[in-house]
Amino acid sequence: MVYIQEAHPVDAWQDEDNAKDKISVASEKSLDERCAVADTCVTRLNLKIPAVVDDLENSTEAAYTAWPDRLYVIDSGGRVAYKSQPGPYGFKPEGVAATLKRVLTSPSASQAQLKDVRRK
Repeated sequence: MVYIQEAHPVDAWQDEDNAKDKISVASEKSLDERCAVADTCVTRLNLKIPAVVDDLENSTEAAYTAWPDRLYVIDSGGRVAYKSQPGPYGFKPEGVAATLKRVLTSPSASQAQLKDVRRK
């Protein structure tokens, strides 16, 4: 998961759902602030997957057109194997699951794993 800039900061456009859920986040002014907000997000959502944080220039967001949020699967060659529609309503977990199964069981994935093992 990549945490990008807050979509509904209190100093810009506060979403009614955020207010109802007592989520009050200002636009981040430093990478430390963004990391703290991302940590809170990961903790509150009890996420068990690795999370990284986009830079303040929002280069990951721009590269993956993650406005609004989307789900991606990146294959072993670094190519986008799956891109969801904007979330949360465009999220189709079954599409992610099918793509992960295909990507992780493909011959190219096996070859990539073999290459990694040989390098060690």
